[in-house]
Amino acid sequence: MMTFLLVISIVGMLTSTVYAILVAVGAARLAARRRTGQPAGFAPPVSLLKPLHGSEPDLEAHLESFFRQSYPEYEIIFCARSEQDEGLEIARKVAARYPSVRSKFLSSGTPHYANAKVWSLERMQKAAAHGFFVVSDSDVSVTPGYLRQVMAPFTDPRVGLVTCLYRGVAGDSIWARLEAVGMSVEMSAGVLVAEMLEGMKFALGPTMVVRRESLEKIGGFRALGGYHADDFMLGNLISAKGSKVVLSTHAIDHHVLNTSFLASVLHQVRWMKSTRFSRPKGHLGTALTFSMPYGFLGAAVAVAVQRPVSAAMMLLWSWGSRVTLAALVNRTVVQEPKWLRSSLLYPVRDLLGFCYWVASYVSNQVRWRGEVYNLLDDGFMRNDGRPAEREPDAVLTA
Repeated sequence: MMTFLLVISIVGMLTSTVYAILVAVGAARLAARRRTGQPAGFAPPVSLLKPLHGSEPDLEAHLESFFRQSYPEYEIIFCARSEQDEGLEIARKVAARYPSVRSKFLSSGTPHYANAKVWSLERMQKAAAHGFFVVSDSDVSVTPGYLRQVMAPFTDPRVGLVTCLYRGVAGDSIWARLEAVGMSVEMSAGVLVAEMLEGMKFALGPTMVVRRESLEKIGGFRALGGYHADDFMLGNLISAKGSKVVLSTHAIDHHVLNTSFLASVLHQVRWMKSTRFSRPKGHLGTALTFSMPYGFLGAAVAVAVQRPVSAAMMLLWSWGSRVTLAALVNRTVVQEPKWLRSSLLYPVRDLLGFCYWVASYVSNQVRWRGEVYNLLDDGFMRNDGRPAEREPDAVLTA
């Protein structure tokens, strides 16, 4: 048994090291593209689509960043289920300070799809005036040059969708910081490797920029209505129709709203379950990308057979490889200003990530915006109309 456990730990440490090398190559490729710069002068009119669901911490500041774009012509369309939605009221307040930016405010009512966000997106699609749609979550903030950066790849007429990576931004809560590290490092690393090995065949929800014609080829946003991972499926369907999906070199801020242990765990396990049902084979293989669980396993075996030096070396290798990987991604890819703190936290997040991966196989149910959903084969979800037993102490975002 000890030999078997030792083999598992060594294989896991080797595969996670190979994965780290692949991430390094992917990071170098993205950094090289960033250095070449973006085409200048391409700035067609765009429609920003912002689904809202109630208030959340710093929502006003996050929304305001989209009104401060250094871009010649754009409109912002907001949509919530109710006219009295708190988030919609905050959006109106912000828009009043920027009368030069055309704004629209919609209410969608009772959703016709399992994915209520998609129902709002369809309403906004019909109201949009321009040929490019910029979809972004409510918990992100951007710099004034954001629109110019994410629109630049569309100089190539073959490009149908552009998405971008994001930095996790958290306050003082340790659980929020660990979740932010997962956003900045774990998520970005997986995307870089997927882009390098398979090409971009998916999108990331915090920013999805889609050409109207490409969206219409897949049947509009309504084609996503039955899926939980609408961002993944939007990129997947557009790629399947022959348009290119491009990963922008620009990174945005994604703010962590979950400050407690419970809220953070539920949010991250929901992400993991979504990946499990959207990409079952890839999700299964994710187990080989973690390092700390195998380092601890190998160290435990080494201690059991009285090899303390070997145990220390295994732990040191796992810890060192994770810190190095995080430092590379933080500095080169997402350009995290607090990269050292984030990198030192990453080994803990790597261990937790493995736990979340295991938890993703426990059930097919998720709690999302106060309701319970069942995840089905191929990424579909079903709402049984049951409210969650209780809400965690933070908003669970899309």
